[in-house]
Amino acid sequence: MLEVRGLNAGYGPAKILFDLALKAAPGEVVVLLGRNGAGKSTTLKSIMGLLRLHAGEVTFEGRRIDRLPTYRIARLGLGYVPEDRRIFTDLTVMENLEVGRQAPRADAPHWSPERLFTLFPNLGRMQDRLGGRMSGGEQQMLTIARTLIGNPKAVLLDEPSEGLAPVIVEQMAQTILEMKKSGLCVLLCEQNLHFAHLVGDRAYVIEKGHLRYSGSMAELERDDAVREQYLSV
Repeated sequence: MLEVRGLNAGYGPAKILFDLALKAAPGEVVVLLGRNGAGKSTTLKSIMGLLRLHAGEVTFEGRRIDRLPTYRIARLGLGYVPEDRRIFTDLTVMENLEVGRQAPRADAPHWSPERLFTLFPNLGRMQDRLGGRMSGGEQQMLTIARTLIGNPKAVLLDEPSEGLAPVIVEQMAQTILEMKKSGLCVLLCEQNLHFAHLVGDRAYVIEKGHLRYSGSMAELERDDAVREQYLSV
């Protein structure tokens, strides 16, 4: 569903990513792993059209999207959950959801507010609460819910477990597994290897913008050398 080939990107003349290649399929959770500053967030921003590519191609359902503006990529059914959440703090939970709403797609899961409140019971109990009066974990849930109500076919998640309490991290893992069960294609960036093992099917490891490993999460778990060289702190 989502494929990246020969991706080179960065900020202005500064090159951050070098010839990255990856792919993700429907009903699959693919994890992009690496230390802080490895280029994980830059990869997602490049896929989403928030950065201009220096070279390479990004295809979504067989269609090139690397020359499209971000809003058109979103309308095709590619959702994006940024690391810094970016909820509207002066809008309520329901109003935030309305901002992200898109029409149902015949070939994608349909997410109504009722279904989202089943997935995120906390949000269902605070529908009229302002975003700015929510905890960090609640804001993260709202950001994901706002993306899902756009009825995407695939979702890019940037560091969904970052800064969350352990109990919320476990809830977040269950949420991602539920997204996978619904048939969504999920590509997420993570530093938390335990969290990645809970949700991931396959992994890519990048270091300083270069791809260093590609394989299943089970294979990565057995590869002490890769984990020590590229993922240990």
